[in-house]
Amino acid sequence: MRTSVLSLVLIPLYFGYAIIRYRLMDVDIIFKRGLAYTAATAAVAAVYFALVALIADIFHAQTSGPATGMIAIVIAAFLFQPFREWIQARLDRFFYRDRLDYRRTLIEFGRTLTNEVRFDPMLGSVMDRLSQTLLVDRIAIFMEDPIQPGRMRLARSMGVRLSEPMDLGFLEPARPEFARGALFFRPEFARGALFFESPRAARDVSDSVRQTLEQLDLNYFVPCRIREHTVAVLGLGKTVDGDFLSSDDVELVQTIAGYVAVALDNAQLYSSLEQKALEIARLKDFSENIVESLNVGVLAVDLGGMVESWNTRMEQLFGVKRQDAVGHQLRALLPEELAAEIAARRDEEQITGIYKQRLHHQGKFLTLNVSITPLVSKSGERIGRLLLFDDVTQRERMEEQMTQTEKLTSLGLLAAGVAHEVNTPLAVISNYIQMLAKQMPDDDPRHAIIDKIVKQTFRASEIVNNLLNFSRTGADIDVNRVVEETLSLVAHPLKTSQIHIVKQLGESLPPVRGSANKLQQVFLNLFLNARDAMPAGGMLEIRTAAHNGSVEVEVADTGAGIPREHIHRIFDPFFTTKSNGRGTGLGLSVSYGIIKEHAGKIDVRSTPGKGTSFHVEFPALRKAVHA
Repeated sequence: MRTSVLSLVLIPLYFGYAIIRYRLMDVDIIFKRGLAYTAATAAVAAVYFALVALIADIFHAQTSGPATGMIAIVIAAFLFQPFREWIQARLDRFFYRDRLDYRRTLIEFGRTLTNEVRFDPMLGSVMDRLSQTLLVDRIAIFMEDPIQPGRMRLARSMGVRLSEPMDLGFLEPARPEFARGALFFRPEFARGALFFESPRAARDVSDSVRQTLEQLDLNYFVPCRIREHTVAVLGLGKTVDGDFLSSDDVELVQTIAGYVAVALDNAQLYSSLEQKALEIARLKDFSENIVESLNVGVLAVDLGGMVESWNTRMEQLFGVKRQDAVGHQLRALLPEELAAEIAARRDEEQITGIYKQRLHHQGKFLTLNVSITPLVSKSGERIGRLLLFDDVTQRERMEEQMTQTEKLTSLGLLAAGVAHEVNTPLAVISNYIQMLAKQMPDDDPRHAIIDKIVKQTFRASEIVNNLLNFSRTGADIDVNRVVEETLSLVAHPLKTSQIHIVKQLGESLPPVRGSANKLQQVFLNLFLNARDAMPAGGMLEIRTAAHNGSVEVEVADTGAGIPREHIHRIFDPFFTTKSNGRGTGLGLSVSYGIIKEHAGKIDVRSTPGKGTSFHVEFPALRKAVHA
């Protein structure tokens, strides 16, 4: 018994070993647990002796044997653990005070952390909770560098001041050489936490790493792993009191690190999906902008004929808004004849087209080229049709005008050849008749006949020369005056045909360069054609105006109009819809040539049953500017 006192010397040695083994930070834990066990043991012992005394007093000597002790021991054994936990809870509340609630809610916070999908709010919440729970004022989160995979970068920090580039190579899991210069809570960094007791005293590290550790001034580096992959590293310093974290604190941080890893992985996936969604949205907008910028109507229909896409050009062509077209049957949106042509090509597997489909839609005439293409998915499955509508109405008019110009050119060449051939015999006739007149006596009565022959010969020669003359004359013409003179010539036939004349002649029109006689012939043809189109009477409107350097003349009637199939042929030579003997078909053709000779334009618009309007335009004569 006396020599057993020597064993008391081992008690401080055991405490010293514990301090070295647990790096000093667990002494308070050992003390608090020992205090809890001591208090629980004392309480149980008091209960034990109280029970023994109580049982002995109640049952007296009959039960004061071994049975009484066994009962008291069993009761004391059951009470020891509840007493210890109760005392431990009271000690924790006394020592930790406000921090106790954070400790209890930290695990729950880690579970709810996965609900946050954005980096900045999530990282801020992590650092804030860790700081309040562990009373740590220096925290940093390192994540993998997207530019250099496998290398770490500082994503966010609190209480860490940075002034130089950092060498974070020591955070790479594949660098085991620091096992000699740093202490690990577990054998491997990939499974435990890296601890530097003093960053300045770190051994076997490069100078750049030592400078980084001194700059960060962090002691703990806890990896956040998911699926055997380190997505981030939590860096923590000492508490605000300058103490190291206990093993319980580090274990708690390691538990949270798993939830942080899941949350970061979810955030990365969400960010990737969000980026892809933005790219898809931009691509969709770009594609829609291309479709909207086309001067071609574009629409897509499914296999059932339901419209799925309808661009702005389609709205302009058919007067149907996109919201009124999408989701409706195509046959209900297009003119009946066009819808029938498209429906007839529904089952075509190849690209088909409708060439120059002429339509009268919403009061206007259209000529459309329609291309129909099967719409297929990525897998090659047919899912609908793509239709392209090209409005070639203006192009067709230009082609018709070019055709008329070519026809008149050919006619002019023919007339020039005929005139050249006719001029020769006319000159011979004129010469011989004049020679014959000189050989006859002055009082011969045949002189009158010869004079008539000579005059008619000169007249025929003038007509032939007019066929050869396709150049403009140099006179300045008042268009209003030409119109007035022409109307005076046809006033009587128009009046007898019960046609009312309405004149709207613009004032101060600029002059036009050309031939007044030829322009009078143009207007005369237009007025007489208008009279023939109104056999039962009607109204003839003549309007003149100056616009954009041109003089414009419009001649409109309320007659029968021109059929759609004839309107593109009215300027053809010898084409007429009048009965035999009432027209040669050269009036509009010659008028067209005269207008072109004067560098002008002529256009016609007609609605069967309502009337026809001819629009003639001549370039105005510009006055010379003298310096």
